[in-house]
Amino acid sequence: MKVLRLAAFVWNLVGLIAFFGVSFTNSYDIDGDLGPRNQHSVTYNYDRIDEVKKRCASVLASAAELKPDDDRIYAIKEELSFVNGDWWQDVSGAPLMPFDDRDVSKRPFDDRFVSNRSLDLRSPLSLVSFRVVDVDRAHQSKKSISVSGIMQIGITLEGLFVGKPSEGNPRFDLWPGHSQLSVLFQGIYMESKGNSGERVMCLLGNAMLPSRQSDSSDPWEWMKESNYANQPPLLQDDQILLILRYPMTFTLRTRAIRGTMESLNKKSNLKFFDKIHISSSLGTSAKYEFGSEKIISRACKPYPREDTLMRGGVDTYKGKLCLILERFTNGEGMTIVSNWRCNGTDQFCGKLGPFMSDKEIQATDGGFKDVKLVLQDVQCDKETLQGHSGISRVSAVFRAVPPSENQYNAARRTGLNNMTLSAEGFWNSSSGLLCMVGCLGVVDAEGSSCKSQISLYIPLTFSIKQRSIIIGTISSIEESAESYFPLSFEKLVHPAELWDQYTAAQPYYRYTKINLAGSVLEKNEPFNFGTVIKKSLLKFPKVEDTEAFPVSLSLLSEDLTLHTSAFPDPIPNSHPPRNEVQMEIISIGPLFGRYWSSQNGTTSAEETTYYKKAEYTEKQLLLNVSAQLTLHGKGTNNISVIFLEGLYDQHAGKMYLIGCRDVRSSWKILYDSMDLEAGLDCLVEVVIAYPPTTARWLVSPTARISISSQRNEDDPLYFSPIKLQTLPLMYRKQRENILSRRGVEGILRILTLSLAIAVISSQLFYIRDNLDSVPYISLVMLGIQALGYSLPLITGAEAIFKRLASEAYESQSYDLETSRWLEIIDYTVKLLVLVSFSLTLRLCQKVWKSRIRLLTRAPLEPHRVPSDKWVLILTFTIHVIGYIIVLIIHSMRTSQRLFRTEKFMDSMGHSQTLRQWKTELGEYMGLVQDFFLLPQIMGNLLWQLHCKPLRKLYFIGITVVRVLPHIYDYIRSPIPNPYFSEEYEFVNPRLDFYSRFGDITIPLTAILLAVAVYVQQRWNYEKLSQSLVIGQRRILPLGSRVYERLPSKSFEAELVPGVNDDALYKE
Repeated sequence: MKVLRLAAFVWNLVGLIAFFGVSFTNSYDIDGDLGPRNQHSVTYNYDRIDEVKKRCASVLASAAELKPDDDRIYAIKEELSFVNGDWWQDVSGAPLMPFDDRDVSKRPFDDRFVSNRSLDLRSPLSLVSFRVVDVDRAHQSKKSISVSGIMQIGITLEGLFVGKPSEGNPRFDLWPGHSQLSVLFQGIYMESKGNSGERVMCLLGNAMLPSRQSDSSDPWEWMKESNYANQPPLLQDDQILLILRYPMTFTLRTRAIRGTMESLNKKSNLKFFDKIHISSSLGTSAKYEFGSEKIISRACKPYPREDTLMRGGVDTYKGKLCLILERFTNGEGMTIVSNWRCNGTDQFCGKLGPFMSDKEIQATDGGFKDVKLVLQDVQCDKETLQGHSGISRVSAVFRAVPPSENQYNAARRTGLNNMTLSAEGFWNSSSGLLCMVGCLGVVDAEGSSCKSQISLYIPLTFSIKQRSIIIGTISSIEESAESYFPLSFEKLVHPAELWDQYTAAQPYYRYTKINLAGSVLEKNEPFNFGTVIKKSLLKFPKVEDTEAFPVSLSLLSEDLTLHTSAFPDPIPNSHPPRNEVQMEIISIGPLFGRYWSSQNGTTSAEETTYYKKAEYTEKQLLLNVSAQLTLHGKGTNNISVIFLEGLYDQHAGKMYLIGCRDVRSSWKILYDSMDLEAGLDCLVEVVIAYPPTTARWLVSPTARISISSQRNEDDPLYFSPIKLQTLPLMYRKQRENILSRRGVEGILRILTLSLAIAVISSQLFYIRDNLDSVPYISLVMLGIQALGYSLPLITGAEAIFKRLASEAYESQSYDLETSRWLEIIDYTVKLLVLVSFSLTLRLCQKVWKSRIRLLTRAPLEPHRVPSDKWVLILTFTIHVIGYIIVLIIHSMRTSQRLFRTEKFMDSMGHSQTLRQWKTELGEYMGLVQDFFLLPQIMGNLLWQLHCKPLRKLYFIGITVVRVLPHIYDYIRSPIPNPYFSEEYEFVNPRLDFYSRFGDITIPLTAILLAVAVYVQQRWNYEKLSQSLVIGQRRILPLGSRVYERLPSKSFEAELVPGVNDDALYKE
């Protein structure tokens, strides 16, 4: 007996250590390698300068004498380094490097959503960066200075060259989707007299070139081997000549950096490669010199020039331009508007303005879906144009970005090509118009490629058809075969950007669809008794009367903003694809954007309160609202952006909106649709229902979005209705101070566990006074309970009320997650689980000891001692059959294989693997614990029970503990997270076998089992066998004397270890 007590003590001790070990281990995040990296100093030698001068003799011949006091010499490192320029190669059969796109072309380029899988249509980018690493002024000659540099040149689909290249040995890297060569150079810097003055670098390089195979039609035959990336054949080559030419002045015509890199080897040599051309441009580090009025006059003369876009009654911003322009366009592309007004040929209407249209852009057929326009290197002249007050000069580069290219990466590219327009022009502050001339690619001295006019302005007036904070057009100056339909572009407004001097200009919103939105309200909100009850009991986001009116409106718009994931409503059986929902509130009531307290120092008396009385009219409850809704994901391909305007009912928490959809279809379809408004499909109705701010643990804290087209089904612009349900939302005040769902469930866990501890303790006291019946307690029943308590201690999972909140819900509850009282609840729950487990183990020990004592009284009749062998076999068989039935039913109803494995994205964007059988097994284990009395019932029948081994308080109390979570599941509104089903404790509402049906049938079955135990203990086996008769047959066989209790004798000694040891010894 001492051994058993010692084993129990050790088990409890191990549980405590594991409990605290897991808890405290999870509280720390061990960082990885934080040690300093080794820094190696590099010594630059110029042992090839004589060879450089020989190879660069033609360039040196035109070099001018350097002035020792020239500042340009001291800025060589900063001004002559460039990143992410373009390069291309002459095609003569000797390519520089291979590129492996075999696997890349088959994988999706947009992996943000698992469902949005498109074949990779991207064209690889040929990028080159050059960095000057050393300038040797100590050995400067009259016409040149020795310099060293590193070049990174490659072909990639994976981004840009962002890190500094290694200054050690040259290298070549190759993997699918990326090829990169680093070349070390040494040479000379000089300044040339020709071409209006140039700064030139002529250098010789050293590289490890990939080797071509001369005896094969494919020069890169070795790439077909599986391990080619680890051991590509390389050849060391030091016969590489690089010449880079920089303009002496930075102007519209002299912006480009041009260069060539060629091999000095013979063509028959495997190291030889065809000539490479390099293009980049000077950036904002160089000072731009304005003075191209002659070229600008082609597009903008006379000054100021009127623009047709300004005749629509739109007020424009007329302040300082550059700061606003840089902030609104910094790294983010502007949207290209479709050619919906074009009426011409496919070639004419499908062209992307003056830019080259590759296969990807041509596939948009004039709709230009996801095509962007990036604004780079914006520079403004502080001085106004002489003779024209209020007119200042501006320069910039416009870069067109195909749909598959990352716009943020494109904003950091520097090459000038047929997708760029170098622009210079005038900003007229009196009219609010920026007029510029645009020059395609590299501009020559005459400006022959400057054939485009760019008009741009910043509006202050917004409406459902005008949501852009920047609007512009690019049009052709001259009529020719190269002309194109005017290309319009825009930058949609974001409320977070509305501050500083732009907001001081007082932009405003003009509502035009309120009457139509009222019709949507009447159609979707019929009067009924349920609506009245809902409005009277629940509260929704509204304008608070505790804040100044503009502040209250701003806080309300923050609560109504959506940035979350969503899934189809109702939830399908299979795992639905992820949809991303972004909804920005543009204006609410009279407030446009957000209210920043720094904008106004004081608030008028009229703005201090909103509701003067506790009662308010229905008109006050309806607020005008405008928003912008963006959807990404499967099933929403026809809807990219919807501009919304309508009414918000504060009492019901619903928005009734008219939507204008940004249609991205063929220009022919758009032109033939005569009912478009400013190129937008405004025959769209949207209803958004927000969750209440109260009773979040009983009402689903999710928003529901309904989008429907009012067009006929045969209309090409018609789309099927879309209904979405978001992941749980959390409002501003709830983030600050709410009793979260997790807190409520934590308290419920404590209460249920406390009840379990109380009833188990009562059973321990009960068996002390009823020793004869102790052997008839089923060990299988107690083992099931012990297993239910031990698994959470081992795995770290929750017990009883397992955390029901979804990952997304908890991630938004960061402040609550870190609060001290929730941690106390978690530790309390774990401690109570450990206590429950220990008490259940103690109960098992007493039953086991009582059977051993009983066996010692009748050693020759072991069959008269209750045994759980057949109870265990029957229980296991029943549950295995039940589990198989569950799998088969689910497989038949959902058309899925029994052992199917799925990969999907969870709410945090991480990849998860879901094994269907494992999920079902976890849920069935909860069912086994719910039916914990089943082994006791079978044991009572096998042992022909004539006593009362279980106290009524015990088996009824444990049944209540198991039933309570199901009652809670039923009355609460579930938090739907279809991407991570393990959040549910007993049942997964998405699976057909359980859901609401399980929350009713499982508790009823558990209660019936408790009633069966009560009946078995109320009447003995003989009475039951006599009562349960059908016709002339008994359901139960006649009683037997096999399990008749042995003569009564006190078992009190079993509570004292060591007693009766002598008697046993004598026997």
